[in-house]
Amino acid sequence: MHSSKVCFKCGTLKPLSDFYKHSMMSGGHLNKCKTCAKFDVTANRLKNIDRIRKYDRDRAKNPDRARNAAAISTKWRQRDKRLTAAHNAVTRAVRKGVLDRKACEKCGADKSYAHHEDYNRPLIVVWLCQPCHKARHKEMAILGIDPLHDDVAG
Repeated sequence: MHSSKVCFKCGTLKPLSDFYKHSMMSGGHLNKCKTCAKFDVTANRLKNIDRIRKYDRDRAKNPDRARNAAAISTKWRQRDKRLTAAHNAVTRAVRKGVLDRKACEKCGADKSYAHHEDYNRPLIVVWLCQPCHKARHKEMAILGIDPLHDDVAG
């Protein structure tokens, strides 16, 4: 068995680990490397963004998906009561004018969400858009930072 192959898209010889497995292909792997495949998927998404967003919105309304989302939300709230308390505190503070919603502190996007570095300090938040918020949670996971513990620096 071969341990490498040439990507038909970029023409580069790469190890098989750089190709997605695909049972219908003769060698058991896609003929396009992961990098080229990701590029094509991203380009297709951008080219058809309105159609894809509509599909995603419609799919989210599927009763099974809505039920699963509700179950995940309930589990999240039950995980630690400080999460819900902190989010509610931010909502009340914004409504009362105690806290001002700001643009994303990373990229400047207008639509932002309150991110808690430490749930023990509910009104100390960083305003982040959804992509930057997800990226921050990934960073925190990599660094081993847990916002539910008292020893978190904010």
